Amino acid sequence: MKVVVGISGGVDSSVAAIMLQKQGYEVIGLFMRNWDSFADGELIGAPTTKLEICPQEVDYNDAKNVCDKLGIPLYRKDFIKEYWDYVFTYFLDELKKGRTPNPDIMCNKYIKFDMFIKEAKKLGADYIATGHYARLENGNLLKALDDNKDQSYFLAQVSKDQFKNVLFPIGNMNKKEVREIAKEYGLITADKKDSTGICFIGERNFTNFLKNYLPNKPGDIINIETNEILGKHIGLMYYTIGQRRGLNIGGNPDRMFVVGKDLSKNILYVCIGEDNNYLITDSCIIDNINWLSDSKPSKCMAKFRYRQKDNPVEISWLNKNEILVTYKQGIKSVTPGQTCVFYDNDICLGSGIIKEVRKDNKKLWYL
Repeated sequence: MKVVVGISGGVDSSVAAIMLQKQGYEVIGLFMRNWDSFADGELIGAPTTKLEICPQEVDYNDAKNVCDKLGIPLYRKDFIKEYWDYVFTYFLDELKKGRTPNPDIMCNKYIKFDMFIKEAKKLGADYIATGHYARLENGNLLKALDDNKDQSYFLAQVSKDQFKNVLFPIGNMNKKEVREIAKEYGLITADKKDSTGICFIGERNFTNFLKNYLPNKPGDIINIETNEILGKHIGLMYYTIGQRRGLNIGGNPDRMFVVGKDLSKNILYVCIGEDNNYLITDSCIIDNINWLSDSKPSKCMAKFRYRQKDNPVEISWLNKNEILVTYKQGIKSVTPGQTCVFYDNDICLGSGIIKEVRKDNKKLWYL
């Protein structure tokens, strides 16, 4: 059976290819290029002379080195236009609305498990595989065994049909094991640092990067409790709910946190203390529902952002594409635009995008 594995030039996809070989599959590598690294000049580590190459080309060369070492062919495909149309445009539109989007989740939905699959089928794939830390069992998406690396949160907007004939070869492994296998095989990616930043765009000076696409609109930073002007923000799009660092509020020793935005008045609201009552909400409405389970429980667990602990919630279906999520215990910094992912133990039940944050059955005016 033939498997096309997404080879990114990182250690996880490298070891995914090794595990597939060990299981007896015919393995083919496919490298995706989804962003033009020279589209702007704010890529950290971008070339300073014509003799250097951009980090994206470094990744491709590392992927080629790995595939050559493992004796598997590597194909390369550009999805630059598709990434722009389905992921980056969404990202910019959400920022314009004052929300906090997660482009990595949309990249999985529209690129890695859509465009990539179509390309893999042209190569004769029976299965496709990636280096995600997640598991698929009996048609269900499950958390990875390694809680610290679990990526089911980022896969929760992928439809059930898209998971057909998909393999996650390292979902039962931890990162230490993955690196040890890469070292055993002498792979160039064995000690390579994990990628950070926006999916496929990479590490950047985020402020300077966004200037290329959205104009800065500086405005007042106001204490929501006292209405005191504390300073100036550089543009609402650069801040997210619960953020503490980078506020540049001079002369105030207290820990200030972003609590809300007023788009019409271009005001960034902050409060004092991470347990401030303004940061805590008790319900939200989510839309863009992607339900993966056959059951629709009224109670389950949920994450409202990656690396957050599972929280007990109650869910009520308002219609086929909206859910009211209630968390009576109160949760800090639930943020419009982020993804709410539901779980039953390790099983991912589905997800949606946070549309509206509420407290005491009312939409909060500052969110």
